Amino acid sequence: MSSRRADSVREALEHMIVTGELVNGERLDEISLSEKFGCSRTPLREAFQSLAASGLLELIPHRGAFVRHPDLSDMIEMFEVMAELEAFCGRLAARRVTQQDLAELYRTVIACEDAVANNDSDRYYAENEKFHHLLYKASGNQFLADQAGQLHRRLKPYRRLQLRVRGRLEQSLSEHRAILEALENGNADDVAVALRAHVAVQGGKFNDLMASYKSFQQSGQKFGT
Repeated sequence: MSSRRADSVREALEHMIVTGELVNGERLDEISLSEKFGCSRTPLREAFQSLAASGLLELIPHRGAFVRHPDLSDMIEMFEVMAELEAFCGRLAARRVTQQDLAELYRTVIACEDAVANNDSDRYYAENEKFHHLLYKASGNQFLADQAGQLHRRLKPYRRLQLRVRGRLEQSLSEHRAILEALENGNADDVAVALRAHVAVQGGKFNDLMASYKSFQQSGQKFGT
């Protein structure tokens, strides 16, 4: 129960940081946050540790937890590495994917289609996460899957933000279909190219992400509103 509560608190704080509700350099007050989330300090501190690992908080001994907004260049570099990790996962998965893996991936695509039909970006992101983690697993390389999963978690708030861009849900779904088709055909090059393009933030996708990031920070909105 404590772990689930910590996850819930972490996600709420993650959103508050990325949207600018918690500003860069701000010290987090454990007492007020415990009251806000209706929890003890234990899940709150677990959430702090998780956010520190993702680079969104800095924990300074005897001083507390401080918000750290990522530098723009750091964010772009992380997306570049993520794109290559996913492309590598896809290349291996094209050779090693099982029929069960394909069936599970297909189910996530169906669920994503339903989320798009209902314009439900939160549900879409949840199914999108399943899709990507299934790909990591299908690579058959646990070390690679772990590394991809760690960076995926670190970029999670910004990947969620991408889905707020008008038309991005439909575009992402189309890309998932193309990735799944390439996997079914066993074409490693096509899978790698499709995944790299799906994850990388270049050209219009970069401009859209930056515009959304600035917009949410200026307005102080939350992802779920």
